[in-house]
Amino acid sequence: MYSTITTSITDNILIITINRPEKLNAINRFVMDDLDKAMDEVYNNNDIRSALITGSGNKAFVAGADITEFDGLGKEEGMLMAKKGQDVFFRIENSPKPVVAAVNGFALGGGCELAMSCHFRVASTSARFGQPEVNLGLIPGYGGTQRLTQLIGKGRAMELIMSGAIIDANTALQYGLVNHVSEPDQLLDTTLSILKTINTKAPLALAKAITAINACYNESKDGYIVELTAFGDSFATEDMKEGASAFLEKRKANFKGR
Repeated sequence: MYSTITTSITDNILIITINRPEKLNAINRFVMDDLDKAMDEVYNNNDIRSALITGSGNKAFVAGADITEFDGLGKEEGMLMAKKGQDVFFRIENSPKPVVAAVNGFALGGGCELAMSCHFRVASTSARFGQPEVNLGLIPGYGGTQRLTQLIGKGRAMELIMSGAIIDANTALQYGLVNHVSEPDQLLDTTLSILKTINTKAPLALAKAITAINACYNESKDGYIVELTAFGDSFATEDMKEGASAFLEKRKANFKGR
């Protein structure tokens, strides 16, 4: 089904692994197509409650875009490439099911942008983050100028993008780019443990929370109205009734996603 990624499901979590270790998992058009198809599975497979994205091997999450595909491109072709990447990463960002990045090495350029499109990030101590596109006479094109600014603030984003600097996992944690840092051999277990906890929560509430939080960064929407509507809609779900009953009865809720 896929040529550049592998997938597996464990405990209702879809593990998506970028699988081009000989290229440090660099993103090319086939990776983008495979990620798009994998997100179809996330959106449509009821057995999947959440997803984890990581890279194969120990050296890289995704070391960047495959520069060999840039050769001979003009303005229009460059914009089409960026638009494809933005569209796929928007699908990740707006997934109604949680998508978390487990960053296991270099997350540079398009790799950093892929990680930032996930709902949050867990990094190994060996992880390195950066947007070094200026070294190629370019800027980030898959949403990096926007998401990096949202996550770490304008000043730090300006410096990182303009200098092309690469930061380590602890600096990324300090900046708020990642939520947790773990030892490399514990990265997947740490990330899976977080997702297993999230998977016990009401699926419809998770989807509404993602929509409301994302609205904070969408100038065309009033985030408070989105929150208000989603809050009200939650009262019409069976999950809300189950959650309230479970709380009052001092038992664990059994959410059905209805």
